[in-house]
Amino acid sequence: MAWDTERTKRLLIEAGVAEFSSFGLAGARVDRIAEKAGVNKERIYQYFGKKEAFFSAVLEHELATTLAAVELSGHGVAAIADYAGRRFDYQREHPTFTRLLFWEGLELEAPVAEASRQKHAQAIVASAREAVPELSESDAQELLITVITLVDGWVALQTADRLFSTPLPRGRDRDARRRDFIVMTVEAATRAALTRTPVGPDPTRRRLAADG
Repeated sequence: MAWDTERTKRLLIEAGVAEFSSFGLAGARVDRIAEKAGVNKERIYQYFGKKEAFFSAVLEHELATTLAAVELSGHGVAAIADYAGRRFDYQREHPTFTRLLFWEGLELEAPVAEASRQKHAQAIVASAREAVPELSESDAQELLITVITLVDGWVALQTADRLFSTPLPRGRDRDARRRDFIVMTVEAATRAALTRTPVGPDPTRRRLAADG
């Protein structure tokens, strides 16, 4: 019977997502990943290389899945607020992705798949400016970073919610309330960006000035 290489890789990736999201790069164990996948651990080294390279492959796989699932589309300020809401929904359903991102930030000096992710980031910035043409490039960048930190921070820092004295609902009701507040915040920030006075040089404006 022929060995199903793609199936083996998929099983290892799935097991790697669970292991790395729980323990990070340093704490993850190749033996546990192989056992969970039902595969000899030598297959990990054969297909992915060392543990660091395997972590990168796992994160890159999850990134590709997320980027395909959540796009910024539509027109007007509401389009950016809606993107924040849909990213919130996706991250709450797939919390392992956010945890992988946090481990990446803690343990790696450079982002995984940096070049391809920069291209995607530039594409989202372009989508934001297509939705709201009045946004400068730098303000669009700041808004999208704000969306990511608001959404991913909520997923990764759940214990912080318990530190506030006011009793708050839990579970889905709490998520719904937090989602509404994040969407409201992003919408307000987008409107504020359209009316504020720039505090520094914007690359878009510099290019426009040079073209003129």
